[in-house]
Amino acid sequence: MESVAVQSAIVALFATSVPELIMLDTRPLLIATDFPPLERSALDTLQVNLGYLCNMSCVHCHVNAGPTRTELMTRDVIEQVLAVVDKFDIGTLDLTGGAPEMNPEFRYLVTEASKRGVNVIDRCNLTVTLEPGQEDLIEFLARHRVIITASLPCYLEENVEQQRGKGAYSDSIKVLQRLNDIGYGRLPELQLNLVYNPVGPVLPPAQEMLKADYDRELGERFGIVFNQLFTITNMPISRFGAVLLAKGNFDDYMDLLRTSYSADNVSGVMCRTLISVDWQGNLYDCDFNQMLATPMQLADKPLTSLRDLLEQNNVEGLPIAVGDHCYGCTAGQGSSCGGALGD
Repeated sequence: MESVAVQSAIVALFATSVPELIMLDTRPLLIATDFPPLERSALDTLQVNLGYLCNMSCVHCHVNAGPTRTELMTRDVIEQVLAVVDKFDIGTLDLTGGAPEMNPEFRYLVTEASKRGVNVIDRCNLTVTLEPGQEDLIEFLARHRVIITASLPCYLEENVEQQRGKGAYSDSIKVLQRLNDIGYGRLPELQLNLVYNPVGPVLPPAQEMLKADYDRELGERFGIVFNQLFTITNMPISRFGAVLLAKGNFDDYMDLLRTSYSADNVSGVMCRTLISVDWQGNLYDCDFNQMLATPMQLADKPLTSLRDLLEQNNVEGLPIAVGDHCYGCTAGQGSSCGGALGD
């Protein structure tokens, strides 16, 4: 990881933004691409965005989530998700948002998926467990053995609060300690993973080396233990992309992604085995394509849905929609929702 001084300097330079920066759109700069073509392999994971409502508004957020968003997946669409899980024998249901737990149907979906023996991942921002009405959320997740993949963008308080707001660091530490107390990170059936995003327009450091830093800092200072650390490259889209444009960093960041491209990472990109589902039930090859409104190519339709997927028997061999942002998943050590591709 960068030294404390260097990391803090990046925070001061990059993390400060204003709401109007969100209006800047990088999509027209990313669609035309020379990224190599990709094809799907066997479908294993549904990544389901339950809506953009969130109790936080983070600088690096690529979905532009926040407390004022109203988009939420309905029970009808969730029933379609479960039908796809059944038909395709989905192994992993990856729940994201916003804060997925703020969708009133979150617990119904988790309960039904766990009955089917599906591995359920909750992409949790930690602080949502402190929100009114979520007092028993940690116990609920433990009861259903949900894998918690929690965003903690740094082990340094200053950097976390620059990205996520005042008090976010102390609240996150408090929640991690509660998770440990109930068995997360300690018992084999209660897996707790942490996610690191760089503060600014840089690639993540080596995942295993950074995990050692997190282990040391969180363990020695707070007694916190966890299973894995996932490093994820920031994508030049939505809120992060808007800040790149506003601060004049977009071209330099794209040059960094392109020059750091590694062909060895292409076979492991997550879009080959994953389908991303938006809150309305529409399908995309990945969460980033979802934010760029670039739909999955299926059934010769301009926009495809869970209902269209239920009419298919196999998606192997289908083309994947690519753009210049795909260089973000293949730069350096590679990046996916499960961390570095080489680890």
